[in-house]
Amino acid sequence: QVQLVESGGGLVQPGESLRLSCSFSGNLFSRYLMGWYRQAPGKERELVGFITSDGRLTYGDFVKGRFTMSRDVAENTLNLQMDNLTPEDTAVYYCNAKYDLVTPSVWGKGTLVAVSS
Repeated sequence: QVQLVESGGGLVQPGESLRLSCSFSGNLFSRYLMGWYRQAPGKERELVGFITSDGRLTYGDFVKGRFTMSRDVAENTLNLQMDNLTPEDTAVYYCNAKYDLVTPSVWGKGTLVAVSS
């Protein structure tokens, strides 16, 4: 049974950076499609980005080169480096793991990122 635990959230000022991590418990981490999503207060959950099993990266339009996602297979961890944060990035950030089209995806409980001066 796969479990995901996010960490690294917190309160930062505009223009600062944060690094989120998602710890993956289970087998075959490298074969999962891994993604980050976020949900701001009063808004729907949206895709931040995802990385395929062969390393292809896709980001949401709002990222605009500010975020970088990476997979550490040795540590079973998915990372999200977020730079030049703005108040609009304030949200709960969730990690997601998807193995195939049949198996339900797995969600973490989220980590809160707050950007405010």
